[in-house]
Amino acid sequence: MLFSKISNKISCCLNAPLQQTQAIGSTNSVALFCILLILKNHNKGPSMSPNSIQSNSIQNPRVTWEGCSVLLDINDGDRLVFARLTAGSTVKIGKKNFSLRPLIGCPFGSSFQIENRTEGLCLCRFVPSTEEGNNDQEKGGCQIMDECRDNRALVDNNEAQTLTSEDIDEMRRQGVKGDEIIEALISNSATYEKKTAFSQEKYRIKKQKKYAPRVLLRRPSARSICEAYFKKYPHRIGFLRVDALSLLLSLANVTANSDILIVDMVGGLLTGAVAERLGAGTGYVCNTYLGSSPYPVDMVRTFNFDNEICKRIVRAPLRDLCLDQTGTSEKPDACNAELNVGTSEKPDDCNAEVNGQTSSISMEEMSLPSNHEAADSETTVSPQSKMGKTPKAGEKASEEAIKSWKENGFSSLIIAAPDADAWSLAKDLLPLLSYSAPFAIYHQYLQPLATCMHNLQQGKMAIGLQISEPWLREYQVLPSRTHPLMQMSAFGGYILSGTKICSSS
Repeated sequence: MLFSKISNKISCCLNAPLQQTQAIGSTNSVALFCILLILKNHNKGPSMSPNSIQSNSIQNPRVTWEGCSVLLDINDGDRLVFARLTAGSTVKIGKKNFSLRPLIGCPFGSSFQIENRTEGLCLCRFVPSTEEGNNDQEKGGCQIMDECRDNRALVDNNEAQTLTSEDIDEMRRQGVKGDEIIEALISNSATYEKKTAFSQEKYRIKKQKKYAPRVLLRRPSARSICEAYFKKYPHRIGFLRVDALSLLLSLANVTANSDILIVDMVGGLLTGAVAERLGAGTGYVCNTYLGSSPYPVDMVRTFNFDNEICKRIVRAPLRDLCLDQTGTSEKPDACNAELNVGTSEKPDDCNAEVNGQTSSISMEEMSLPSNHEAADSETTVSPQSKMGKTPKAGEKASEEAIKSWKENGFSSLIIAAPDADAWSLAKDLLPLLSYSAPFAIYHQYLQPLATCMHNLQQGKMAIGLQISEPWLREYQVLPSRTHPLMQMSAFGGYILSGTKICSSS
């Protein structure tokens, strides 16, 4: 009875103005009056519409939202796929397409596994048990010292497994999970117990990739994008390795509130890396080019930059930057024709359309070759008919910004043009820098940088000239199995760096 009276008074107060609420609350206790005011203010709170939810997700860079770009790491690096998260986007794993809707709203770094639910096979989020993995590694390390088993007596004649493919298909139709199928394969294997601990782990991982594939949701960053392209399509980024990219940014002193002049002929990877380091609302990234058409920078869309960062990414032709106050050009166009010759033979596979049924290079599949089960792990991204709109980067620089750069100069210069002559670019771009400004030039071969370094020394245009060759070695760190990887990249290109000075000439 008392509860019904309080409920009636609460409903009256929520629909009444503040003066009437105070009058009604004066007849009750002070605690009830405070509760009514809290409920009234809560009732006037903003409603969470889908647009507001999406905007909040966009403001949080750690959580995915609809329309963002993601990097899907399938089966621990066997397949790397760039995809755009939309309501109808799918990814093909094996012989089936799986919807990417469960990935929307999840934090980056989440793991997903294919499970059999009531609606069928789908991607479901799961948390890997780290404690069990550590215990297994410790047990395996202890067993390595004591066991004397080896694989000499094992014969691979396809007779050790008693579970047939028809049995596995029947288990899948009954809704059995992938982990249970793996345990059934292990229990029905006649040679599993005779294998060493290393062979048992390899066998389990092999079956897990086939019957229970896992997908890791990675954030597209300068490192992840560079690693993905370097593994599958290194020629599209000029064989620019991730350690060379980081050294390139460090030697050019890319920091906040800097105006960076770049020549990006690696698909936009350098532009996105510089903008990522500058941050939101600080400095400018000016992508210059020789000729009438700018170089494609489609990879910038993969970084998920917001409007503030995209406004700081501009482009300006070299002829506009070299014009003096009277409107006459200070530089000849000799290098223009030379660069056009160097770029005319390069296939324009990086400048694909994004709208319609065509996907750009950033949405293209990054599939790595696998030595086993290549047909079962085939992964592709279906074409998107309705792509999420992303802020457009690379607008033409304003006249005020160009005038300021002519007066004050750029704070640093970065060149990554594998198909252009390094000395021709450096000769035309170094005068646009301010004095004591650092510069860094990347090339996949040594001779063009050596020629450029010699000409810079002869012309006394820069000091502190040096050519660096980055070197990287990746290790596998496991109990009693720590060693360098069997397949490594022995070549990462070369970087010429220095500091511009005021020459007498």
